Amino acid sequence: MLYRLLKIFVGIGIRFYYKEVKVLNKTSLASNGPMIFISNHPNTLMDAMIIGYITRQPVYFMAKGTLFNSKLKLWLLRSLKMIPINRQGEGAVKGVSNQSSFEECYQLLEKKQTLVIFPEGTSFLERRLRELKTGTARIALEVEKRNKGKLNVKVVPLGLNYLKAEKFRSSVLINVGKQLEVKDFLEEYKLNAGKAAKQLTERFRLNLENVLINSSDKEQEILVDDLAELLSSRYLYKRKKGVEHDVRFYKEIRDKVKDIQLEAPEKIPEIQLLVQNIQWRLRKLDVKADFLDRKFRSFMFVRQLVFSVFFLIVGLPLFMFGTWHNLIQFKITDYIVPKITKDIEYYAPIAVLLGMLLYPLAYFFYFLLISNLFEMNLIQKVVYIALMPLSGLYAYSFNKYLKHISFKWRYLLLMFSDKEAVIELKLKRNEVRELIFGKEANR
Repeated sequence: MLYRLLKIFVGIGIRFYYKEVKVLNKTSLASNGPMIFISNHPNTLMDAMIIGYITRQPVYFMAKGTLFNSKLKLWLLRSLKMIPINRQGEGAVKGVSNQSSFEECYQLLEKKQTLVIFPEGTSFLERRLRELKTGTARIALEVEKRNKGKLNVKVVPLGLNYLKAEKFRSSVLINVGKQLEVKDFLEEYKLNAGKAAKQLTERFRLNLENVLINSSDKEQEILVDDLAELLSSRYLYKRKKGVEHDVRFYKEIRDKVKDIQLEAPEKIPEIQLLVQNIQWRLRKLDVKADFLDRKFRSFMFVRQLVFSVFFLIVGLPLFMFGTWHNLIQFKITDYIVPKITKDIEYYAPIAVLLGMLLYPLAYFFYFLLISNLFEMNLIQKVVYIALMPLSGLYAYSFNKYLKHISFKWRYLLLMFSDKEAVIELKLKRNEVRELIFGKEANR
């Protein structure tokens, strides 16, 4: 019961925190038999929350034993279908037995349930798949051995691709890989359990890499992120919108960078230096990178700005309504989260959990206040309650639009006062695009 209620509330929290949550190949999540979902682990509790949110069937999670270090936590997390496991180097938690936990996993799979495991073991907010532990393979093979290869456990890789995991109103793409069978490794497991587990774990790694934006090291990850931010543009005709296309663009850049590192590694420092130089110039001129792709016509720009001002005036009342009803809890969350943790991997899940508490309390307070001050019929009350969260999202988007307009004004003034600097910056950016994608990129 607690699991179902929390799944509903967490789902609402996720949809408000992330602008877009898209699942590719969702049919691979469904099965009538036992399944193990394996996933990368960049965003701590949020990863588990999202996997629980996108699956119809109940899912059981393996979690580190240190989370279960009190009777209250043990009861709560067990109610949420979490199975504790003591990890090497962290010490054993009282009341947690690995042998009992593995046995529980076997029994769940034998009952055709779904188990979620993060084989990296630890969570780091980066686009790099770390070394996978062999525990997942051992569980899958051991339960197959217990059932003489007749259970047919399916392992499904999930790639959690966050654009900016910690940022409010960012996006996430869940890329679901093909279902894998483990029976092919069973005979080897009977002869040499360690070798079979390593071989199967390597298969898991290859399949996870296929559904991820996976960089080989931190330096490559930073360069790919910088290039994606610099070269992405809403003003290019062929550039499509949405998290799926953004992730595809990241992957394309990563593949190009990998090719350059293999074929002409001496170009990488040149690209890094050029990117840093352009970033510095963009900050100095206070210009957004994608504005450089805009076709500048002064009359059209002025017309757009006049329309934007008109839109801002018309939308101001709803913006004020949304700001009044959401600003306090937004600022409190923004203030508390960094106080609770310094680890950026925990920002998003803590913000969602805090929001699930603060926002309903604030809305309830505002409802009591307004209903006591003014007489409202049932329809007005329903509309008022619905408007509070919806206008909050509108207010956030409105504020972003204000910043966009301010950038547009500065760009317009810059085109009149220092057009040569903008043209030079555009040429430098096109040079980067040509280095990554070739000479056809700017045609």
